[in-house]
Amino acid sequence: MLGPVILLPSDPLMPRRPDPHFVWEAQLVRELGGEYVLVDHDALLAGEAGAAVRRVPEAYGPLWYRGWMVPVPAYATLAAALAARGCSLLTSPAAYADAHELPGWYPVFEGATPPSAWIPGGAPDLGALTDAAHRIGGRGPAVVKDYVKSRKEEWAEACYVPELADLAGLTRVVSRFVELQGEFLAGGVVLRRYEDFAQDEHGRTVEARVWWVDGEPVLVGPHPDSPHAEVDPDLSDVRPLVRALGCRFITTDLARRADGTGWRVVEVGDGQVSGLPHGIDASPLLTSLLAA
Repeated sequence: MLGPVILLPSDPLMPRRPDPHFVWEAQLVRELGGEYVLVDHDALLAGEAGAAVRRVPEAYGPLWYRGWMVPVPAYATLAAALAARGCSLLTSPAAYADAHELPGWYPVFEGATPPSAWIPGGAPDLGALTDAAHRIGGRGPAVVKDYVKSRKEEWAEACYVPELADLAGLTRVVSRFVELQGEFLAGGVVLRRYEDFAQDEHGRTVEARVWWVDGEPVLVGPHPDSPHAEVDPDLSDVRPLVRALGCRFITTDLARRADGTGWRVVEVGDGQVSGLPHGIDASPLLTSLLAA
């Protein structure tokens, strides 16, 4: 192959076809003159990386993955299985971890994103929670998440902490979050200062998702949770931070402060596993990946 190939998850029921969620991306890749190959996502998560990549031709050139989220250890096994077939992922396991998990990207974006503290492992004890709360100010509201995701759909139960100084309340929310995440808890527990952001008429935070390839914003649009929102974020402060992180393909989710004083980085993610909002024209993104 002359250029990068897009690696997409296969349909669990018809493994020779792309997963239905990614069919439109597969079609667009072909329309743009690119190629895609398929990986068995279920086999990868089951620890069968060799079987997962059996449909990838040997020595098939550099690959960008575009698919479902993959835990960091599983991504490393995917990279190794592809390397054994003479193929390489353009995002290394180390770069994937840096962009996908908060402790990897937070030191670079600190000051541009809500103050955060994290506790590795499962359910933290009271001492660890107290220390983490102190590190982000010790008082005021906060949100709970793991290294990758929150449970904002259970906002009052397992996400929002009205007052960090209320250790009983904090413990209750964190415990419920860990319980609901179960085996899918990624890395550990994160506490983040709650900040007020502009909301739409339905009370949802209006976020922009920016896609970066080699330090350049190649696609700007709404977050998938609010696909019809009109967004035009100021990227002047974010661009040097993206370049400092040094990951080739990432996303940044940005929200405007409720008082209108600027944009904040809500989340950073690896672009390979970040969702596209329904209806967006992804041609600029896929063109950039195929040319990278």
